[in-house]
Amino acid sequence: MLKGFKDFLMRGNVVDLAVAVVIGAAFGAIVTAFTANIINPLVAVLGGNNVEGLAFKLIDANEKTKIDLGALITAIINFAIVAAVVYFIFVLPMNKIKERRERGVEPGPSEPTDVELLKEIRDLLQAQAASQPQNPPTDRRGPAI
Repeated sequence: MLKGFKDFLMRGNVVDLAVAVVIGAAFGAIVTAFTANIINPLVAVLGGNNVEGLAFKLIDANEKTKIDLGALITAIINFAIVAAVVYFIFVLPMNKIKERRERGVEPGPSEPTDVELLKEIRDLLQAQAASQPQNPPTDRRGPAI
């Protein structure tokens, strides 16, 4: 059990994953600031004279009934930006590197199946039997006295 854990840690994927999480969190903060300070005001313009932009209350007296479509649109834009950056900055280059590595490595010979091995043994036995002279069996007891 510990050997498997050690192999997992030593594979290198854990370090890559940790770096990706840290970079993703830092980049997420940048995108959140961008959407909050640039995209939100633009989305609020679509709301017209309403101070709350695309938000509205189902019951005017109750603040908890507020539906904020602008926040939803901002979250969707935020997600799209983060997903695009992660894809174009991390995933696409890694896929290209992986393809190059695979192009350089030629697949080795595959191991034969059981059926192929049995056929090969059969063919060798047939070839061996065909190469031996076909003499009738002799009496191995020796000459009669």
